[in-house]
Amino acid sequence: MKRILITGAGSYIGTSVEQWLNRPEFAGMYQVDTVDMRGEGWKKKDFSGYDTVFHVAGIAHADIGKVTEEQKKLYYAVNCDLAVETAKKAKVSGVRQFIYMSSIIVYGEGTSVRKRRVITRETKPSPSNFYGDSKWKAEQKLTPLCDDFFHVAILRPPMIYGKGCKGNYRILEKIAMKCPVFPDFPNERSMLSIHNLCEFVRIRIENGDGGVFFPQDPKYVKTAEMVRDIARRNGKRIRLVKCFNWGIYLMAYFPGKIGGMVNKAFGSLVYDKSVQ
Repeated sequence: MKRILITGAGSYIGTSVEQWLNRPEFAGMYQVDTVDMRGEGWKKKDFSGYDTVFHVAGIAHADIGKVTEEQKKLYYAVNCDLAVETAKKAKVSGVRQFIYMSSIIVYGEGTSVRKRRVITRETKPSPSNFYGDSKWKAEQKLTPLCDDFFHVAILRPPMIYGKGCKGNYRILEKIAMKCPVFPDFPNERSMLSIHNLCEFVRIRIENGDGGVFFPQDPKYVKTAEMVRDIARRNGKRIRLVKCFNWGIYLMAYFPGKIGGMVNKAFGSLVYDKSVQ
């Protein structure tokens, strides 16, 4: 039986992975514990005896236009410093594997409706805001901890979706519930369902491996199709129409917030299928 410690009690991803590992088909294979990382109490937790520490404690989904300098410092303290401190504690406690939840955000948020952006294993991280930079700096500090006895697995998932998910998925959900029509714009996005993420994490635990990983769903997703599917699951009907596409191309050239939002919503951003 493998013992797993999830750092970040009550988190969406941590709770989902815990429930996944406790499924009947995995009975007797895993013992899962969680620890709350708020405050200093977690430092008294005995990490010895665990095979894997799955670190999901962090701050995400920032509105970068409404964050103070003090709040930015908190992002680095939690997303970077806390992760590194936890990994070091795991290593000295004899834990063999540390899994860190990073994000595709380390490559920046730059997308455009005019050009399909494809990330490969050779693409260099280039964070465009403090949130992405806090994740990238954590990766840079975690990697040197790796050795033959301590493996660090860094996961860079794209947008995660599923029941109860927060962040950008919640925005799409609100749109799907309120809009009778939506532009049928031909973009592509890498996405990752929470179930596929949970199984990916389980495989990492089974393998006990380290490295940088790029989990994604088998198929790319079009924003319009995702909005339509969300509406259907909630018993609503939404029409996808192409007549607004010229307006999307036009608004994408607008300077400032409008152009940024249009390119972010309808731009194409994918992981190449060769990475995983």
